[in-house]
Amino acid sequence: MAETGSTQAGNVQSGMPASWAERARAIIAGEAEPVAPRRAATVVLLRDRPGGAEAYLLRRHTTMKFAAGMYAFPGGGVDPRDADHSVAWAGPEPDAWAERLGTDAAEARAIVCAAVRETFEESGVLLAGPDPTTIVSDTTGADWEADRAALVAREQTMTEFLERRDLVLRSDLLGAWARWITPEFEDRRYDTWFFVAALPTGQRTRDVSGEADRVTWARPADALKQHRAQDMAMLPPTIDTLRHLAELADPAAALAAAADRKIAPIMAQGRFEGDRLVLEWPGIADPFGLR
Repeated sequence: MAETGSTQAGNVQSGMPASWAERARAIIAGEAEPVAPRRAATVVLLRDRPGGAEAYLLRRHTTMKFAAGMYAFPGGGVDPRDADHSVAWAGPEPDAWAERLGTDAAEARAIVCAAVRETFEESGVLLAGPDPTTIVSDTTGADWEADRAALVAREQTMTEFLERRDLVLRSDLLGAWARWITPEFEDRRYDTWFFVAALPTGQRTRDVSGEADRVTWARPADALKQHRAQDMAMLPPTIDTLRHLAELADPAAALAAAADRKIAPIMAQGRFEGDRLVLEWPGIADPFGLR
């Protein structure tokens, strides 16, 4: 394990708030309980380009309570209704996803459904099709936007949306990539499963996320370079994901690599050296991407 970041009161480094040290000390001392993490799903959309695969990134509004001003991938919290057993489904069944994600079948169904729903809500890209072998080729137009807005507002469920359009969720278009859990000393915590997916032919992303003030496509290596130049702020899960994707030639290679990845929870551990809080990510070198 290597020291990867630190903070102490009045001295915030690597974007970490000074309040972390106070909460971490209270939790270590048994004087406070960590906030229970909320389940979430994130999807790294990839498109093939002559210069190499590009990833879709959104910059979260600076007014957001979590990861404000940070570049991230489309995603969000699991809605309890994502676990609906009647959702139209194609691809690996929830039992198979449960084994892959380290959950039970009901939770796996909800996580995968949330991944597809949040991707559509935050980018306009829909990983679904009329049958198990086809994909929707165009999701633009007022009718699609109305459906997307209704999902965002929780006025309709993913099950209702797919059923009305006679579509099936294509779970086979997702590749499980990683699982990151927010450190125990944060006020808002998420247990997030990361997936990769190729941008479907004919579909295109739209700047529709109400949580973002900027969107961009970027080669992973270029995004990391901009992060090191302090032009694109990112959290460790985004940095680590881009670092691994930068080694792959195209979306197909990323999906192939996903099949071999171990999905084990990754969470920073805190310890004190005097008044200094030191964070360690087991197995993750340079999580803040400063080198």
